[in-house]
Amino acid sequence: MKQSEKELDYGKMGIRIRQLRKAKGWSQEELAKKCGISMSFLGHIERGSRIMSLETFVSICGALDADAGELLWGEVHLSGAVLDLWEPSAQKPEKLTDQYSIYVKIMKSVAEIMSEA
Repeated sequence: MKQSEKELDYGKMGIRIRQLRKAKGWSQEELAKKCGISMSFLGHIERGSRIMSLETFVSICGALDADAGELLWGEVHLSGAVLDLWEPSAQKPEKLTDQYSIYVKIMKSVAEIMSEA
C-alpha cells in the first residue's frame, strides 16, 4: 500500500508526539505552552482521542523540531524533487527562520507523499 493510501492513525501519531516530548524531558504543560494549546487538549492529542488542526500540528512539529512525516507516519523520507532545489551551487540562506524551517520540513513530507501517489 502506498503511503498516500494509508489512513492516519491518530493513536500512533499521539504516541510519537509523546515519545518526542519525553525525549526532550518536557512535561505536557511545557509542550502545550510552546504550542499555544491547553494541557488537556495535548493529552487528548497524545491519546489520539481528538484531532488537531493543521495549525496545531505545525506548532507541534516546530516545538519538537520534528519532520511532519515522522509524526504522521513514523517514517522520515526526503523527497529528491525538493532536495534538488538545494543544490550546492544554489545560494542557501545563512539563517533560516523557525517558520521557514517548519515549512521546509512539511513541504518535504508532502512532496514525498505526492511523489508516491
